[in-house]
Amino acid sequence: MTVKIEKDSDGPQTTLRLIGHVQGEHLAEVKAQMQGSGPGLVLDLEDVTLVDVEVVRFLGACEAAGSTVLHCAPYIREWMQRERDREG
Repeated sequence: MTVKIEKDSDGPQTTLRLIGHVQGEHLAEVKAQMQGSGPGLVLDLEDVTLVDVEVVRFLGACEAAGSTVLHCAPYIREWMQRERDREG
């Protein structure tokens, strides 16, 4: 299974809903979908089942830049924290 991306915008806020297995090879498409989204970007991970380290680092960078990461699985959240701790 690969990733599916659904984009919804209601003016000031854009939500990208990621579905499936998200891997580093998918980040170019995710970034392309993020273009022009403005400061109200939300990444909804409710239906994400698997990620790799590139995606974890990307999500951490998104949060650091002010984006919101919603419905993040506990294992992904913990992995993001470990990556931040490792870098900091």
